[in-house]
Amino acid sequence: MTKNSSHKVTAKQVAIGYLSRRDHAEMELRIKLQGKHYGQDEIDSAITDCLEHGWLNDHRYTSLIVRNSIAKGLGELRLREELKKKGISEAIINLVFEECDVDWFEHAKDVALRKFGISDADTLKEKAKRYRFMEYRGFDSDQISYALNIRDDE
Repeated sequence: MTKNSSHKVTAKQVAIGYLSRRDHAEMELRIKLQGKHYGQDEIDSAITDCLEHGWLNDHRYTSLIVRNSIAKGLGELRLREELKKKGISEAIINLVFEECDVDWFEHAKDVALRKFGISDADTLKEKAKRYRFMEYRGFDSDQISYALNIRDDE
């Protein structure tokens, strides 16, 4: 059988292949299928089938991403932004964050402790470096101040 024969791989088969390797967000799967040059109707049908069978689930995907990202030391602000970029709805993001029950202040403190140890920053330059690191990780200013033990009078 040659490549141009009548046996064409369907969008659903390709979608199942992607989903068998790892979870995907719906938007991410749509983009991959569009990259394979399937028509919009065929993509919509494949996505609908995957949703109906539970193979594609943005809530499950979001929960997985949040758990893994917390383990990597990321903060809520960065996580929310990355999930929005992946096309996850605000409602699902909020629900998953309510379910995960993380104390973001303690999480920030743990991340700072893993990165910097127990030593205090002795120079202004070192304090700024630590603050920028925590900010990049996605923690807000109150969480960073708590984690780095920065007082308002400093």
